Amino acid sequence: MGLEANYVVRENVLIVRLEGEIDHHESIQLREQWQEYLQKNGIVHVVLNLAGVNFMDSSGIGVVLGRYKEVISKGGELVVCHVTPPVERLFKMAGIYKIIRGEENEAHALLSLGVAS
Repeated sequence: MGLEANYVVRENVLIVRLEGEIDHHESIQLREQWQEYLQKNGIVHVVLNLAGVNFMDSSGIGVVLGRYKEVISKGGELVVCHVTPPVERLFKMAGIYKIIRGEENEAHALLSLGVAS
């Protein structure tokens, strides 16, 4: 199926909406695109919307953790929302929620970061 990525900048927040499968091959392109947005747009925070992701492997976890490190180095926060059950299991097993906060939806995530939706 591949991966579709949509990037929206709202104030100092980058919203990353993903749909499809995140495997090793897709992770490479996702990492490059995501980094480009982080570096160009004065981004401080990221909201990662995983509503359309039905598969993610360890390389996807690596991309998320790498961008998490970039965001916190700027004093920001990465928030995930709409996490699908298969990805939820992976996040729990990997301990992602110990460092990355989950919110129910984009509106709650943006509000928690001080941006009106």
